[in-house]
Amino acid sequence: MGKVIAVANQKGGVGKTTTCVNLAASLAATKRKVLVIDLDPQGNATMGSGVDKYEVAHTAYELLVEDKPFDEIVVKNTAGKYDLIASNGDVTAAEIKLMEFFAREIRLRNALAPIKEHYDYIFIDCPPSLNMLTVNAMSAADSVLVPMQCEYFALEGLTALIDTITKLAAYVNPHLGIEGILRTMYDPRNRLSNDVSDQLKQHFGDKVYRTVIPRNVRLAEAPSFGAPAMYYDKSSAGAKAYLALAGEMIRRSEQKNPAKQA
Repeated sequence: MGKVIAVANQKGGVGKTTTCVNLAASLAATKRKVLVIDLDPQGNATMGSGVDKYEVAHTAYELLVEDKPFDEIVVKNTAGKYDLIASNGDVTAAEIKLMEFFAREIRLRNALAPIKEHYDYIFIDCPPSLNMLTVNAMSAADSVLVPMQCEYFALEGLTALIDTITKLAAYVNPHLGIEGILRTMYDPRNRLSNDVSDQLKQHFGDKVYRTVIPRNVRLAEAPSFGAPAMYYDKSSAGAKAYLALAGEMIRRSEQKNPAKQA
């Protein structure tokens, strides 16, 4: 049964989509079967996967609203070697249409139930706000991966996100928790980054990934070439960091499920 991970942070510009695309590609490179669901109407994860959001035939709208079969919607074997449920501006309408449905908070969970067993990891790229799309993502997820910059305002955003996770766990998904906290755009020369990093490790312990994602030009350039960083420049520091993160995630999973690994 695949693990469903929502990649979320209510603060924008922290590297959610970059993390979603590059981590998915890195895990796919280890022969894991991976699906990315782009729930952000901006469609950045779609474009970063080498899929034109303006030309794609089906999006997450059909999955959430029209109950179309998964096989008709999924884009197989993208530039990142993972499968994709795409997004574009149409997904904005999904948030409005969802208000008409009973049990609208669990539409995505129900849609994923039949296909979870076909994947090792399912990543959901969430919008940078708490709306019905994000609620659906967290209702469907087993856990939340939180990318964040090591700066003061990011700590405030993390506090708000944890409050949201706690409330959603109480009402719609009692198993929801934090998968891990990922430090992104990290510059070890910056004293504030080091101070915030120390605070994170003090408060969240082993929930903070040992791997850090550095500021890296190649990570920023790769989406414009329609490919994750490891296929744009595999020798770049950013590509290597996400491969290291994939390895850390796999090790954590094996430590939690030794019998399954055996």
